[in-house]
Amino acid sequence: MLKKNDLIEYFFKGIKDKNNLKIGVEHEKFVLNKKNFRQVTYEMPYGIKDILLKFVKNGWTPKYDDENKTIIALERFGESITLEPGGQIELSGAQLSNIHQTCTETTRHLKELKDIGNNYNFILLGLGVEPSLTLDDFPWMPKQRYTIMKEYMPSVGKLGHHMMKRTCTNQVNLDYSSEADMKEKYRLMLNLEGIATAIFANSPFDNKKLSSYKSLRSHFWHYTDKNRTGLLPFVFKKDFNFEKYVEYALDIPMYFIVRDHKYINMTNYTFRDFFENKYKNNKLIEPTMDDWINHLSTLFPQVRLKQFLEIRSMDACSWDVICSQPAFWTGLLYNDASFDKAKDLVEGWTNNDRSYINKIAPKEGLQAKFKEGTILNVAQKLFEISKQGLDNRNILARNKKYNETFYLKDLESNLSSGQAPADVLIDKFNTKWNKDINKVYSEHIF
Repeated sequence: MLKKNDLIEYFFKGIKDKNNLKIGVEHEKFVLNKKNFRQVTYEMPYGIKDILLKFVKNGWTPKYDDENKTIIALERFGESITLEPGGQIELSGAQLSNIHQTCTETTRHLKELKDIGNNYNFILLGLGVEPSLTLDDFPWMPKQRYTIMKEYMPSVGKLGHHMMKRTCTNQVNLDYSSEADMKEKYRLMLNLEGIATAIFANSPFDNKKLSSYKSLRSHFWHYTDKNRTGLLPFVFKKDFNFEKYVEYALDIPMYFIVRDHKYINMTNYTFRDFFENKYKNNKLIEPTMDDWINHLSTLFPQVRLKQFLEIRSMDACSWDVICSQPAFWTGLLYNDASFDKAKDLVEGWTNNDRSYINKIAPKEGLQAKFKEGTILNVAQKLFEISKQGLDNRNILARNKKYNETFYLKDLESNLSSGQAPADVLIDKFNTKWNKDINKVYSEHIF
């Protein structure tokens, strides 16, 4: 029988050796027909199902949503490929030691997918929100969990379906070496999540026009489900620890449990209800550790705790800065001197400060005013701290010619000119593109 200590122990088992901390990256992209720029569907010829089957021929192992009928994921080399609700394809990378490896992994994956696209006539777009298509233009992927989420989302937020089908994100997963280390990293990441939103904002368009946001994707999240999203102020309380996160997670409504390949709708129960045997459907169902792990994966705060810490606030980006996202966070969190400097920078920030940044960054981006300056001023300081952290790590590429700071060069150019990717897109849209959104499908695809 599952006990509360088992739920807490799950996080303790995530503790890693301080000298062997890993980096994981996750990135999503839209898969669009090369001729009409529509999202490809699951069953259409050369659609999502055929793409997954092509990966299987390339050596990936298929994963199914049911009894070996509906292929919905793939695994290879410690990596997995999964499907987001609207057909977006996500790579969840392996746990790797440095940014050279994560960028190589990203490049290899995108090249393999592009090669399939050359034969199957699709393109890959890395933006936070697809710039032309409406909600109804996107299909639903045939995953049982999405059927449950689709039905539940409108009851808790008006933009949940938009978040599910119209958005793409890039995430970075970073290890902790103790419970105390988790607390310090979690707090820093929550302080900086909105700064990262502004730095990597990349979704300024809505239905072929400029929206009012630099990160429209982040706006969608604000109206998705307040119970399972947001900034988690309790993380900044003195008594925060693994157990407090367990208490938080226990009281969040569930989505589902899986038994015999079937997804059982649990949206009327919190995990605490389930844990205390308050769910009965003809017979008692005992909670398992897999149920707990699944539940944790359906919580969506800006920083999520699993057996690592996952920053979730960044838009999907294109080639120029996709590798700079894990580099930026690694430089801040994986070097002691830079970690201390970053903590000093945010010393004294309050819940009100964090809430303000979280709300203003999606709309105004780097230009938003904050304290005595702008978010850009903070971002530039953080960039220098991160770069120094990577320099201090001094992990060289195989050719011994450069270290991990190499992956910050385009980000450095952006911040020097006060621009996020969204600002670059806005400028192109208003000038070079003459407000023709179709230009994005040639200039900003992978």
